[in-house]
Amino acid sequence: MRNFAAIDFETANYSRSSVCSVGIVIVRDSEIVDNFYSLIRPLPNYYNYRCTQVHGLTNKDTDAAPCFPDVWKEVEPLIEGLPLVAHNRPFDEGCLKAVFKAYQMHYPDYPFYDTLCVSRRVFPHLANHQLHTVAAACGYQLENHHHALADAEACAWIAREIL
Repeated sequence: MRNFAAIDFETANYSRSSVCSVGIVIVRDSEIVDNFYSLIRPLPNYYNYRCTQVHGLTNKDTDAAPCFPDVWKEVEPLIEGLPLVAHNRPFDEGCLKAVFKAYQMHYPDYPFYDTLCVSRRVFPHLANHQLHTVAAACGYQLENHHHALADAEACAWIAREIL
């Protein structure tokens, strides 16, 4: 796969619609050519302590952030015609579908690929298949894990190696 958009969401709580940040890395001809990051005011708008422990975001970070439909207006032209790639596709695709539904937006049925699933076949010897472990196996050192853009970039590196 030479052209795709790697995507990663962080959520404010255990509701998949509560996306509070998104990171996207655009790959064309196997080269990273663009990226996008935004905080998002989550829906529902509250933070679970455990989620904040993971990514460090709180209401203070997102109360003034744009809502998802406004963010997605910026994302759509970037990803037009590209398949989406995520590490643990069910989570990120589930978030995208849930937030589209929460805002009563038409979901365009984006094609999604999963680097986690493929990494289990390509790297059966790894101790685990977490994003940072697989990224390291692909020669990429993930800094700032659980920042949506950093995770999307790691996913893009993995996808370029194994998809």
